[in-house]
Amino acid sequence: MAKKETSGAMSGLRAPRRSTAITIAVILAVVVLPVLSALLGGYERTSGGEIAVVRNGGFFDNNKIRQVIDPGSGRTWVGLYSKVHKYPAQQRFYTITSDADKGDESGVDVVTVPSSDGVNMGIEGTLYFTLNQDHQSLKEFDDKYGTRKFRSANGKTYSPFDGDKGWSAFLDQIVRPVIDNDLRSQVNSFRCAELVSSCALVQNASAPPQQRNARTGAVVPESNNGNIAKVQNAINTSLAADLQSTLGGRFVTNIHFNLVRVTLPEKVQDAVDRAQAAFAQVSEAQAKVATARAEAAANKARQDGYNKCPTCARIEELKALPQGITVYAPGNPNGSLLPRR
Repeated sequence: MAKKETSGAMSGLRAPRRSTAITIAVILAVVVLPVLSALLGGYERTSGGEIAVVRNGGFFDNNKIRQVIDPGSGRTWVGLYSKVHKYPAQQRFYTITSDADKGDESGVDVVTVPSSDGVNMGIEGTLYFTLNQDHQSLKEFDDKYGTRKFRSANGKTYSPFDGDKGWSAFLDQIVRPVIDNDLRSQVNSFRCAELVSSCALVQNASAPPQQRNARTGAVVPESNNGNIAKVQNAINTSLAADLQSTLGGRFVTNIHFNLVRVTLPEKVQDAVDRAQAAFAQVSEAQAKVATARAEAAANKARQDGYNKCPTCARIEELKALPQGITVYAPGNPNGSLLPRR
């Protein structure tokens, strides 16, 4: 009987201990671990290529901007449950190109704009810029755009701080239309031949008199490097003002657009290629005519010399004899050349 009573008492002691352990485990899981995780997550830092805007995010807190963390920071206390929006702090670029593997938009991406004489030209280039790192400007940028999502080429929506995909989605929807509009307004002030010299080969009717050859009336191809530089400089000037106006603040700085290439529509380019081939054939024919005239002039000069000096003609005939001929008999009815025996 004593053993049974002892066993029952020990069993009664174990039951409270188990319930206490379970209670402590529940408290740790529900209270301590989340608090510890929040405390550890309350610290943040930035790398050398990013700058961060911190917004409050606690249960009883507002959602206002708390602080800005400069690039390359150490561990910084940002508060419990705060939201950190990290943006690029180094120079960025936006590329427009026909190369499907290099453009910022998927697939072939070329801005097509008409010239002043109505030729649609493909413009390729790269926009270089830097996000303004002034704290007040960055806070305004985050208020305007960091609280929104933008649709990317794959159909998904991202915030500008969601890595490269988010930043590209923001550029595609907000910055790209400004670039297109500036290119259209600047390129439209030039004729096709002023930007692509080969346009002159297929646009004889549209060129002004000062661009024509005075003798033939054909359009004279001109050097277009200077005009491309004018377009590029004009875009650099207008883009800064247009981006500030469109974005609602001076959020991007160090703006520079590099115009890489101007292309023609496929049909126009085919016409240019055919014209160039035709000009090549004409040049070849002219070269043959010039060669024939030169040969005729040489023969005439040579014959005039022989007429004045018959002996010289005989000497030239002897020089022209094949090797092995020992007797030269021009009056021989069987032949004027007798071979050696």
